Amino acid sequence: MFQNQVNAQVAQAQAKAVENAKQLAQVAANCAQELAEINQAAAKDAVAAAQETSAKLLAVKDPQQLAKLAQPEAAQEALQYAAQYQAKVKKVVQNGNHEVAEIVDASIDEARAELVKFVKEATKSAPAGSEAFVSAFKTAFETSLQQFDAARAHATEAFATYEKNVDDALATLQAQAGVAKPAKARKTA
Repeated sequence: MFQNQVNAQVAQAQAKAVENAKQLAQVAANCAQELAEINQAAAKDAVAAAQETSAKLLAVKDPQQLAKLAQPEAAQEALQYAAQYQAKVKKVVQNGNHEVAEIVDASIDEARAELVKFVKEATKSAPAGSEAFVSAFKTAFETSLQQFDAARAHATEAFATYEKNVDDALATLQAQAGVAKPAKARKTA
C-alpha cells in the first residue's frame, strides 16, 4: 500500500515537472517572439532612416548643406532611438524574468505542500514501536523543508541580480553614448 502511494506521488511530481517545463518554454517562446518583433521594427526603422539620409546626401549641392546634415542633433536622435530600443528590450527581459520567478515560486510552494501532506500521511500510519524512527524522519524532513526556503531565497537573489546587471549594462551603454535615461521625463516650464 505504502509503495503505491510513493509511486503515485512520484508520478504526480513528474507530471508537474513536465507542466512547469512547458510553462517555462512558453515564457521563453513569448519573450523570443516579442524580441523578434522589436528587432524587426528596429530594422525597418533603420532602413527607413538610412534611405532618408541617403536621399538627403544625394540632394546636397553645396558644403553648407552637408554641414547642416552633420549636426550633433542628428547623432543625438540616433542615440535616443537606441536608448528607446534598449528600454523595450529591457522591459521584455524583465517581464520574462518575473514570469519565470512566479513559476519557480509556485513550484516550490506546491512541492513543499505535497511533501508535507505526504509525510503526514506516511507518519500517521507508522507501526507501533517506530516512534524513534518517525521522530528522526520528521527532523530530517524539517531540515529538507528548510532547503526549499533556501532554494527560494537563492532563486529570488539570482533574479534580482540578473535584473540589476541588465539595468547596470543599459545605464553604462547610455552613459557612454551620452543619452539621458528615457524613463525620466523632463519637466517643461
